Amino acid sequence: MSETTPDTMADTAPETMAPDTTAPDAAPQPAPVKALLEAVDLHKAFGPTPALDGAGLSVHAGEVVAVMGPSGSGKSTLLHCLAGILTPDRGTVRYRDVELSAMGDGPRSELRRTDFGFVFQFGQLVPELTCLENVALPLRLGSVKRKEAESRARDWLERLEVADVADKRPGETSGGQGQRVAVARALVTGPRVVFADEPTGALDSLNGERVMQLLVTAAKETNAAVVLVTHEPRVAAYSDREIVVRDGQSREMEPTP
Repeated sequence: MSETTPDTMADTAPETMAPDTTAPDAAPQPAPVKALLEAVDLHKAFGPTPALDGAGLSVHAGEVVAVMGPSGSGKSTLLHCLAGILTPDRGTVRYRDVELSAMGDGPRSELRRTDFGFVFQFGQLVPELTCLENVALPLRLGSVKRKEAESRARDWLERLEVADVADKRPGETSGGQGQRVAVARALVTGPRVVFADEPTGALDSLNGERVMQLLVTAAKETNAAVVLVTHEPRVAAYSDREIVVRDGQSREMEPTP
């Protein structure tokens, strides 16, 4: 019989593995989504009167943001700076990571024809044109041929439930119909951002509700962001977030539980 020594026992004993104390790698965090449109520390005065005093906001694609505040608070001035209509005295507005104030008048105008859509309180339709021609107008200004422009315009009139007024002039329509035509005109170019300044201010509550339903639904379907200026809580209720502007300054409202 062979003799077994402690050394040979150690050689033949099974190897014991040390426990692995290395923690598993943490799951990678998704990168924050950049804002489509962002304003930071905007200041704007008209003569000695300040309209904006450090206001700002950010908007992401497909998001509806309501800008609320009393008359004279600076909310419309904020919208006009966001849209590149006004240039702030100080602060920055960035669209798709490009500063608007660094762009010339021509490129900014082009942006308002292609990437931005507008809905105003009183529609601002061209009275001499039919509703169909009004909706097709932004496309025609962008050199789209008449037949294609009017075909796309007719599609949007149908989506906004006003196809029956296509051949009427704005003066021959009701207020609710005219504002739906204005929404169709704002959306016909496939904008990334729709600016709506008191879009239901001239409508009764029933027509106002329907215009907001159609506007928000159409924008969500096309993943367009909406910047909605209003002083009416029932209109702001259609938004994802609410920004309050007062004395030229802005703050985000806490969501209601």
